Amino acid sequence: MTRRCLWGTVGAVVLLVLSGCRSASVSTTRTVPLAAKPVTKDATREELLESYNSMAGNIRSINSTVELKPTAGSKYSGLIEEYHEVKAFLFAERPAEIRVIGQAPVIGTTIFDMASDGQTFRVSIPSKGKFLTGPVSLERPSEKPIENLRPQHLLEALLWPEIRKEEATLFEEFNDETSRYYVLTVLRGGYRTEILRKVWFDRSDLRETRLQRFGPNGALVSDVRLSDWRPVDAPAAANGPSDQPAPPATFPRTIRIDRPHDDYRLDLQLLKVTLNEKIPVQRFELEQPAGSELVQVSEAAEKKQP
Repeated sequence: MTRRCLWGTVGAVVLLVLSGCRSASVSTTRTVPLAAKPVTKDATREELLESYNSMAGNIRSINSTVELKPTAGSKYSGLIEEYHEVKAFLFAERPAEIRVIGQAPVIGTTIFDMASDGQTFRVSIPSKGKFLTGPVSLERPSEKPIENLRPQHLLEALLWPEIRKEEATLFEEFNDETSRYYVLTVLRGGYRTEILRKVWFDRSDLRETRLQRFGPNGALVSDVRLSDWRPVDAPAAANGPSDQPAPPATFPRTIRIDRPHDDYRLDLQLLKVTLNEKIPVQRFELEQPAGSELVQVSEAAEKKQP
């Protein structure tokens, strides 16, 4: 038998097996109902950049009532601590002002009060009688993951930076078993090119669904997932001066913030959201409570801890 005949015979046998016979079949055909067929929308790189920058640039402030649920540690650190949900009042305003006041359910006692102005963070913990303050730029994490929670981490998840025209941005598709995405990857230049940020868009509605920020050497600093986009609680046109663009009419109500190197996760459920409302400057002022212990958090102070 020649080589050609041999391969022809093998091909015929394979075709017979794959096509099946009446007594047995190796494949099935299933028709997906029209109502269950996922919707996949198309967009260009420029359209997604415009959509993201419109969302980022048109939000100047946020006034929100939220439920927070922190989770400290992970399976990689060997210990996971889940904390109870806390109701909180959150105020944030560009460029870098934020304040978050957490209260105990029912009785309304303040559990924590934290603020940041972009340079210094301040955290008051009444139950421990401590008032912590330190530089926002502090990078060395505490050995107790829950102590790594900083107000500016929430600010980054709520008030996004715009993607500037001079920033190199890549555009790609990503598919998995359940969804399809577009991904914009913003690069950091300099001595060597690195990934700075990634913005994920769900192609079912072209909404931003994931925001990732990377540090030097590709370290994943922050991974924010967004879902449940709903209308804000006040008419967009009534929130700001007429000479400013109206803020987006919708905002994500479910946000998960993962900080892998800080070893904690924070789940936010936004119960009430008002955008671009003028927030009095006094709301961002957090003074040390009388009788509390002042704790200066710094690189040197962290290294002295046992």
